[in-house]
Amino acid sequence: MELFFRKLGQGTQKLVILHGLYGSSDNWMTLGRKLSETREVYLVDLRNHGRSFHDSEHSYDAMVADLAWFLETEGLNRICLLGHSMGGKVAIKFAAEYPDKIEKLIVADIAPKNYLLLGKDASQYTFHQSIIDGMLALHPETCKSLKDVEARMTSFAPEPSLRHFLMKNIAKEKQDGYHWRINAPVLKHWLKVIIGGVDYSDLSKYAPYSAYPVLFLRGGNSPYIQDNDIPLLKSLYTSLRVELIPEAGHWLHAEQPQLFFTKVTEFLRARSYELTSF
Repeated sequence: MELFFRKLGQGTQKLVILHGLYGSSDNWMTLGRKLSETREVYLVDLRNHGRSFHDSEHSYDAMVADLAWFLETEGLNRICLLGHSMGGKVAIKFAAEYPDKIEKLIVADIAPKNYLLLGKDASQYTFHQSIIDGMLALHPETCKSLKDVEARMTSFAPEPSLRHFLMKNIAKEKQDGYHWRINAPVLKHWLKVIIGGVDYSDLSKYAPYSAYPVLFLRGGNSPYIQDNDIPLLKSLYTSLRVELIPEAGHWLHAEQPQLFFTKVTEFLRARSYELTSF
């Protein structure tokens, strides 16, 4: 069960990028091309997303194992790893379990905490549940056009930007018409795990992590990383930066792509001794 991926550019530095929930490698192509001008970039579709395989399990343990297998099969020994949201939690957990595989770690707008403890609304559980329920009720195979698909999506995705993001998960086969690439039934079953995910208590027994420098990027308009999360992060990582992307929400790489690119590039280019301060 191999992961679908796109390989861009060449270079001694290897960067693997992991998308978030409902995302895919498609969402990172523009940024991936820019980053690949000076390094080798791998855009990976996680299980049950994009063009990767569907499976009945969607745990972080499983996704970490998938990534380990991917690196082995591609012969990647030491990488820079960037993950957003759900992909960020995969990256955090993978780096903790395979520190010798990590050169640098970049986490975009997610923290290693159990968001379910914030309550269903604050954790976005209710929001994601309504999206997945809407996906399951849509039945895109009965739609005659993408315009028809989008019109039906307004009931659970009223914002155009959200609809367009979700519509990247629509594919069309000649014999079957439109269908979801994403494995919505399995994601619904595992939603609490996805949102709860990798928690500080899972990592603290191995802390502090000193094998690699870490950059956390937080959206200025996003609630996912709060000021009171920073002491937690400082207790985990000995070489840590936490930087703000102003005027950006949770999808900070799409809302402020140039600033996101600049901060990621500066971190990837920096020498180890330049990364020791908070």
